[in-house]
Amino acid sequence: MPSHSESRTMPYAAGQMYDLVADVGRYPEFLPWTAAARVRSRNIRADGSEVLEADLVIAFMVFRERFGSRVTLWPDKGAIDTEYLDGPFHHLWSKWSFTDLAGGGCEVSFIVDFKFRNAVLQKLIGSVFDEAMHRVVRAFEERARSLYGPR
Repeated sequence: MPSHSESRTMPYAAGQMYDLVADVGRYPEFLPWTAAARVRSRNIRADGSEVLEADLVIAFMVFRERFGSRVTLWPDKGAIDTEYLDGPFHHLWSKWSFTDLAGGGCEVSFIVDFKFRNAVLQKLIGSVFDEAMHRVVRAFEERARSLYGPR
């Protein structure tokens, strides 16, 4: 069961990075292997969080899979949690957190853990998993530069 965690110091405000990651519908514009994205529903809860149900279509080599997830946005906490709803995974969850730094910029932390139901796909992903996760994080960094400019 692959898992990955990574933290980066970014030259942008935590709110800017939070907004970038929270904009799930725009993922196909910049995120590797993301062929499509659709937000099914959006609900604001009494605790101040917002819950999205979203579908992503992942295309990797000859595989093309759709999966659904519940994304909980915590703007006051600077956090985003994702949990698996349906699709090709046995399980999937991720967590992002964004913290402003005293000297400017922010700390971004990302944790993901998943397992595919398909053993062939799991083995294939397992062989390139670490590099794939680094590419995903770099894609968010590059998206921030394109949206907010170099710093």
